[in-house]
Amino acid sequence: MQSILFRALLTAACCVLAPFTMAQQWPAQTIRLIVPFTPGTGMDTIARTVSPRLSERLGQPVVVQNMPGASGNIGTDVVAKANPDGYTLLMGANTMLMASQLYKQVPFDPVKDFAPVSMAAYGTLMLVASPKSGIKSMAELLARARAKPGSIHYGSPGIGTPHHMAMELFKAQAQLFMLHVPYRGTAGYTQDLLSGELMVGFLPVHVAQGFVNSGRLVALAVGSPKRHPVAPTVATMEELGAKGVEVDMWYAFFAPGKTPAPVLGRLHQELAAILKLPEVRDALGRAGLDASASTPEELGVVVGKDFPRWGAVIKRNGITAE
Repeated sequence: MQSILFRALLTAACCVLAPFTMAQQWPAQTIRLIVPFTPGTGMDTIARTVSPRLSERLGQPVVVQNMPGASGNIGTDVVAKANPDGYTLLMGANTMLMASQLYKQVPFDPVKDFAPVSMAAYGTLMLVASPKSGIKSMAELLARARAKPGSIHYGSPGIGTPHHMAMELFKAQAQLFMLHVPYRGTAGYTQDLLSGELMVGFLPVHVAQGFVNSGRLVALAVGSPKRHPVAPTVATMEELGAKGVEVDMWYAFFAPGKTPAPVLGRLHQELAAILKLPEVRDALGRAGLDASASTPEELGVVVGKDFPRWGAVIKRNGITAE
């Protein structure tokens, strides 16, 4: 009886100590940082800016792997199912909360299956209009859309993209009906916005402001909680009466759920230090991204708030990606 009890206690002790032992030895091999989109995207830029510095600090290679497909769901699912040992990480974004609700069958839970590590950066969207549309202000857009529902058409790089979801949230909050024209990627969408084929749409503030300065687009508002330093004279949507329309894109680091707390703590510590480096902030700034670290708990709060918020927009408008 005593032998059985001893073995039971020994097994329990091993189960408790195993994660801590692994954490003490971590990292002892190459770390994969999965980017669930193609090279050149905001996620990819962050991952490739941070990874060599993280490798230097941890003393192990950090390899960036692009796994695009299904609006990011394929690469995200790989991380969700990976061993929670700190050797597979996700370069995520708020799109993971949208995409997971756009498809009927998604094999992971974007809230429960991941351990938040740290916020990485924010990207502000600006609502713009083509000069050919004759829309020169937010007030004019609202007036025309309400006077003739459906007369205003807007575009996006595709169904479920942040540009699309931002406009759907704006439409819902302002009680507007505007026609959506989805494109297959950013290039064609931006070109038709510049040519006047599209009347309005959202663009990253750093991209939009250049066209605004040259007179090729008209700035209507930014979708961030406060004005952006790149476009300080452009009011926020909140300032112009569009309440509850905060549509900043955010990017963040995640690990598989149940990753040991000491590993998450070390990752957060190193990533937060990297994101404060002037050269990193400058590099991301040139790509239109504002570097910003957070605690795992703070990131968890953002995820918990945004998941149902975007889910409500998707459900209310019957948006699907299939």
